[in-house]
Amino acid sequence: MIELIYLTVLLPFIGFLINGLFGRKIKNETVIGWIGSGAIGLSFIVTLMAFFETLAKPETERHFIVHLFQWMKVDTLNIPVGYQVDPLSLLMALIVTGVGFVIHVYSIGYMHGDKGFWRFFAYLNLFIFAMMNLILADNFVLLFLGWEGVGLCSYLLIGFWYDRKFEKSTTSDAAKKAFVVNRIGDFGFLIGMFIIYLNFNTLRFEEVFAQMQIGGIPESVFNMIALFLFIGATGKSAQIPLYVWLPDAMAGPTPVSALIHAATMVTAGVYMVARCSIIYASAPAIMTVVAVIGLLTALFAASIGLVQNDIKKVLAYSTVSQLGYMFLAMGMGAFTAGIFHVMTHAFFKALLFLGAGSVIHGMHEEQNIQKYGGLKKYMPVTYLTFLMGAIAISGIPPFAGFFSKDEILWNAYANGGLVYWIIGAFTAMMTAFYMFRLYSLTFEGNERFDHHQVHPHESPKVMTIPLIILAVLSVIGGFAGVPVIFSGEGGNQIEKWLEPVFSPANSIIASHSVHSHFEEILLMVISVLAAAGSIMFSRFIYLKKKNIAESASIKFAGLNKLLWNKYYVDEGYDKAVITPIFKLSDSFLWKITDVKLIDGVVNGTAKIIDVIGSRIRKMQTGVAQFYAVVMVLGIAAALFWIIASL
Repeated sequence: MIELIYLTVLLPFIGFLINGLFGRKIKNETVIGWIGSGAIGLSFIVTLMAFFETLAKPETERHFIVHLFQWMKVDTLNIPVGYQVDPLSLLMALIVTGVGFVIHVYSIGYMHGDKGFWRFFAYLNLFIFAMMNLILADNFVLLFLGWEGVGLCSYLLIGFWYDRKFEKSTTSDAAKKAFVVNRIGDFGFLIGMFIIYLNFNTLRFEEVFAQMQIGGIPESVFNMIALFLFIGATGKSAQIPLYVWLPDAMAGPTPVSALIHAATMVTAGVYMVARCSIIYASAPAIMTVVAVIGLLTALFAASIGLVQNDIKKVLAYSTVSQLGYMFLAMGMGAFTAGIFHVMTHAFFKALLFLGAGSVIHGMHEEQNIQKYGGLKKYMPVTYLTFLMGAIAISGIPPFAGFFSKDEILWNAYANGGLVYWIIGAFTAMMTAFYMFRLYSLTFEGNERFDHHQVHPHESPKVMTIPLIILAVLSVIGGFAGVPVIFSGEGGNQIEKWLEPVFSPANSIIASHSVHSHFEEILLMVISVLAAAGSIMFSRFIYLKKKNIAESASIKFAGLNKLLWNKYYVDEGYDKAVITPIFKLSDSFLWKITDVKLIDGVVNGTAKIIDVIGSRIRKMQTGVAQFYAVVMVLGIAAALFWIIASL
């Protein structure tokens, strides 16, 4: 099945074409939904078969290039359409198609009755097509095609309900914001690609990485490439300073949040850094930048999530924070731990977003958690699965989030030092606190909604079954990466699986520090106890002693306002960047450059021709005698010129 890996890309595209071209005429939601879902389900099956085929091969033979056709060839630039099948791309493909299929099925119920039902599934399929191109590409150009494709699809899906209001603007404005911010990062990505081509005369991964392993390349080249590629990653994966688009992306339908902003698109930057692990391993200064940016983003976003009341906004800032953890791992050289967290995060964050969608569906589109309460008796399946997701993201064993988050924290301590671990563990405590604030205010306590207007109810099975599947994965998914101290050498299966991909990078950044198993277990116990304490403290405040939360809001009103307004970053960008650009555009580019210079040249040219034409036009008098005189004078002048030239 490895040779047929292109089907995992082709099938979603076929689904997009069928629903995009004929969906309006098909009209039947069940048919449209299963065409879209079936395309992804088949892609998952093909990927799974390729995975088992690869698994059966020796570790040294788990790398294949499936060449399809020549895309472009200009001088020495040779870009084929080829797909790289190796442990990293297969794992990512399984996550994208597996979680993507579950979300597609869920969407059949969530989007029921929507006038754009067919269009929604066409966009989802197009997104999976772009994402599969991104992760399977064997060269930077094809990866960038998928990179831009998911950006386009995010614009289409975030602004899907383009006629609806979102906070102080519209969903279209949120989509535009995502598109523009991502373009800023993409510009950095392009510069990184240019530098790669200038230095290595190729953009194919195999050839670039092979030349890098030979040596003799200045570290400054690696630094420049790694830095500009990381700028692209900060845009796509919502890191400081380009994270501002992701919270506003909650304007789209909830399945969009689950698919794009939990399991796929936002992890594209993490995947790209992992794919280019040898570049980053050769640029230690930039790895430090990646780690610091990731750690600060995790802390920054988690603090904002503490006070948000929109159920999707809490999860959005949680996503930004968890992405920060992934980049912390990458910056510490723990590439396997970062990808492991990509996998577990896909399970529990997709579950949480879909659970939030189920709540919103049952509460008639209400998203304010302050207007929920006591919903567990109305939504038993949603309640139980959401609780599992909350426990998983909080890092409580044996749920999936514990294994991947602990692996990252341990590597932060082992390769970075105690300060990295303390900040990471404190961020984990905040995560546990705000997730159980969200859970407690939603499903437990007193009912705070109007029974005359809102009638909570459980979602249909087409929505709850995907929740159950993701809940199971959130419970057992972490056992693929049980720490070596518990499983013995070679027991960490995901580390063993990804070793052939990351071994060149690991050989460069091999740690020489020695740490005991006692230290690892001690730090693990402390982080788990801290998370458990945060959960109990959160439940105590929001279920038993609400007056504490109210008095704290009053006592720390300034801090609460700062967090509520997200540190005024958007307002700062508006004043420092957007407003000056608008003023420059209005006062100079439009009124001077456009109106006076460009329009002046164009209109002035026309005016000059008009004046010349009006003068020449006066020669057309209509008097025959005048024309005869002009003709005679012309003949005389011609004769004079001929005679003079003899």
